[in-house]
Amino acid sequence: MISIIIVQSLIILALIATLIYVFVFKKEGEIDIDFSAIDRLEAQLKDEMMRSRLENNTGQKEIREELDKTLNANFSSITQVVEGRLNNLQKDNSEKLEKMRETVDEKLHATLERRFGESFKMVSDRLDQVHKGLGEMQTVAAGVGDLKKILSNVKTRGTWGEVQLGNLIEEIFTPDQYEKNVKTKKGSSDNVEYAIKLPGNSDDIKHIYLPIDAKFPLEDYQRLMEARENNEDLISFSKNLEMRIKAEAKDIKNKYIDTPYTTDFGLLFLPVESLYAEVLRIPGLFESVRREYNVIITGPTTVQAILNSLQMGFKTLSIQKRSSEVWEILGVVKKEFNNFGVILEKAHKKIQEAGNTIEQAMTRSRAIDRKLNKVTDTPLLGEKDDVIAVIEEVIEE
Repeated sequence: MISIIIVQSLIILALIATLIYVFVFKKEGEIDIDFSAIDRLEAQLKDEMMRSRLENNTGQKEIREELDKTLNANFSSITQVVEGRLNNLQKDNSEKLEKMRETVDEKLHATLERRFGESFKMVSDRLDQVHKGLGEMQTVAAGVGDLKKILSNVKTRGTWGEVQLGNLIEEIFTPDQYEKNVKTKKGSSDNVEYAIKLPGNSDDIKHIYLPIDAKFPLEDYQRLMEARENNEDLISFSKNLEMRIKAEAKDIKNKYIDTPYTTDFGLLFLPVESLYAEVLRIPGLFESVRREYNVIITGPTTVQAILNSLQMGFKTLSIQKRSSEVWEILGVVKKEFNNFGVILEKAHKKIQEAGNTIEQAMTRSRAIDRKLNKVTDTPLLGEKDDVIAVIEEVIEE
């Protein structure tokens, strides 16, 4: 097929060269051209070209068909190979995915079990804590209810303030430095809750009292707090609290302050710091109560500071008193020490006399010993009068 195409191409090239030659080298009268031959040649050339085209088309068709068959065969084989490899790859991937799924399932199952176990344990612990907290809240709620019942009763509320004041005083003072429920004013039957015993300034008055009374105007304080939360007018409620505090201060002045048996002032104790802060917030109330009624308004912190200051004063007085006693004792010791010196001097003299007596006794003892030696050395067959004379001499010495 390829050789035919080459031959046809050569023929066409020869014809083209002939035509070029004719047209290039043609001169008028030089060449007698047979145009009929040219026409025939042209017709042959056309036929040949047509035949070549047909053969070329046929050859191309055959080539395409053969190429299609080859491509189809190759494609089928490639498809089979690809399908086989894809099937193998798919199978391999499926197996690996299955293994991965099993591994993931196992790990996920173990992780979920562990996480669920931890979560359930945490939830259980939290529920236990919540249950415990609810129990504590119920206990607190019961305590708050009891406290509310106590505070809603005027008598028990006053007792609560008195107990709190008593706890503060008992922590600072000894029992002999204060008294409870004592009459501080002559001719009055009213007892102040607590009175601190301060040293007196004369022999007739050994001590004077500092009266302290606890007050708890809860209703006025609650109304003021509710008005503040609801943004209501605070002036009237603040005025009510101010009047209540002044009334309590006046009551302390009239019932418990009696100079010179008491101090010229008393302490009004408010057992709640927030109530004390609200009282201090009222302009001029603290100063007016101090000036008009000689009463100092205190809270838990301030009353503790005042009581600590008094206790320091007690310690200072005790030190001064003890120092005078120490000087008295030192004077007695000095006198006794002087007497002891005299006794030592006498003892020294006696000891010297005893020493002299002992020395004399030792001298006589040596003399007697010498005489006795003489007696021992005297012959047994000597005269009787000589022995008696020696014995008498020893006795005389």
